Amino acid sequence: MSTYIAAIDQGTTSSRCIVFDHGGAIVSVAQKEHRQIFPRPGWVEHDAEEIWANVLDVVHGALQKASLTVHDLAAVGITNQRETTLVWDKATGKPVHNAIVWQDTRTDQLVKELGEQNRFRDKCGLPLATYFSGPKVRWLLDHVDGLRERGERGEVLFGTMDTWLIWKLTGRHVTDVTNASRTMLMNLETLDWDDELVDAIGVPRAMLPEIRSSAEVYGTATGTLDGVPVASALGDQQAALFGQTCYSPGEGKCTYGTGSFLLVNTGDKPVVSENGLLTTVGYKIGDQPAAYALEGAIAVTGALVQWFRDKMGLIGSAPEIETLARSVEDNGGAYFVPAFSGLFAPHWRSDARGIIAGLTGYIDKGHIARAVLEATAWQTREVVDAMNADSGVELTTLKVDGGMTANNLLMGFLSDVLDVPVVRPIVAETTCLGAAYAAGLAVGYWSDTETLRENWHKAAEWLPTMDARTRDKGYRKWKKAVERTVGWIDEDDNDE
Repeated sequence: MSTYIAAIDQGTTSSRCIVFDHGGAIVSVAQKEHRQIFPRPGWVEHDAEEIWANVLDVVHGALQKASLTVHDLAAVGITNQRETTLVWDKATGKPVHNAIVWQDTRTDQLVKELGEQNRFRDKCGLPLATYFSGPKVRWLLDHVDGLRERGERGEVLFGTMDTWLIWKLTGRHVTDVTNASRTMLMNLETLDWDDELVDAIGVPRAMLPEIRSSAEVYGTATGTLDGVPVASALGDQQAALFGQTCYSPGEGKCTYGTGSFLLVNTGDKPVVSENGLLTTVGYKIGDQPAAYALEGAIAVTGALVQWFRDKMGLIGSAPEIETLARSVEDNGGAYFVPAFSGLFAPHWRSDARGIIAGLTGYIDKGHIARAVLEATAWQTREVVDAMNADSGVELTTLKVDGGMTANNLLMGFLSDVLDVPVVRPIVAETTCLGAAYAAGLAVGYWSDTETLRENWHKAAEWLPTMDARTRDKGYRKWKKAVERTVGWIDEDDNDE
């Protein structure tokens, strides 16, 4: 048996490849950032060809670092930024336009025209919002000359980034149920494209990939990974849920990356949210029934630290924010609501824009740094409150992963505002781990999910120390700041 499993994580700001051993430990990592393209305010794009070149680089780099060849790999899995949308020419493989990133808000007017926010929620589990892929495809069809006609003839293909990578690796045009559940075009019950949704949003069915499970062999790779089975695909947040071994109803995790995403496994039936959360597919292993999840999506968390570093120039590297924030005792009364792309869960207000509230002459850059970090915790609190209300079960522990979990000040504050323990596993890169686990299950590298549970070990735990009065006062002030973010966008702000 081949010794290792590789996972490709095609993320919002970078692509990476991680090689894992049978114990779920990291053998090697390679990572490469790609450009963020901002053609207009609120618009975000990626160059899919650049991403593909980077993916090949990181796969080669990860193998080289560990002195491995493709013959050492039992399979490769894929995890990806989810709603980011690409259309490419079936014959040439060339994208017809840059990929439109999940954070992009150019479809704001189209979303309003499509109707009431909850119009499709019963079928697809999602509110009508700029976040999802369906409206993004429709925008491309409306704005790229001749694209609709080519789509109807099946000459161009639509995919999220998992589909693009699988197509480039194997020549197969497929996606998995987790990514398909983020398009607004898939029926949560049938796990197939829904004619009513496809027609209402206006996407030719001939463009759509085949929907498959999250763990099965889609094809065999050629090129750099020649002969290796491509055996899993999961949207990044579902991959993290899988990597955190949340296989039973009620188990959940929160991933802290560019944005932050809290998912709770709800079992084999979709739960419709009454509190602004998303109903989504958690994962589907081969022929087994799908596991569903409730999700709270927060658009901007790690991206706020990047903004603080790159646009404001107040720190030279992301880790420096903790040192700067520790230079003061508290936020000095300042609250930062980073509604750069509107507010996601539980508000779903695309007309919101970011603000810093509570500024006085006393505030210095240390207070702003602390407010930047605290914004992530307060946004998580809003989602946890909604999750508790929907599920009827109080969160007792939060499993966390992602790059921001290295920030001890943030993790401690998060435990304080949630009033529950926050736990980080030894392998914090659970997004890649989840893709690796699913691929390994598909090819028999691991026998079952119980084996995977045995690999999970706690690395760090933070316990709440804040008194209830301080917590409640801070949360009230946060909510006041949030109220001041909405209503900033006029009708003509999105005009052509």
